[in-house]
Amino acid sequence: VRLVESGGGLVQAGGSLRLSCAASGSIYSGNTMRWYRQAPGKQREWAARVTSGGSTDYADSVKGRFTISRDNAKNTVYLQMNRLKPEATAIYYCHAVRNCLNYWGQGPQVTVSS
Repeated sequence: VRLVESGGGLVQAGGSLRLSCAASGSIYSGNTMRWYRQAPGKQREWAARVTSGGSTDYADSVKGRFTISRDNAKNTVYLQMNRLKPEATAIYYCHAVRNCLNYWGQGPQVTVSS
């Protein structure tokens, strides 16, 4: 297993959750890490990315409320989700590409109740 996620769960609207993704060093080191999400009945969509140098980028739908970060000492990437809305309910996937291969986490469920 190369990407191990944790931190999903049920939260009320307006609340916060933090997702973690621990990666094997061969995937994490020097690599851009991304978070995607897939809401019920919808296609998987990109949410955020962080480069090996720490630069970040966000989808418009999460900008200002989600923060992606990485801890290189732990080979771990995080997604801090604040002021959550019910439409954020989805399965969240950590993702990386190495040697033209796509690696995905198992996808913890995040459910935001109204």
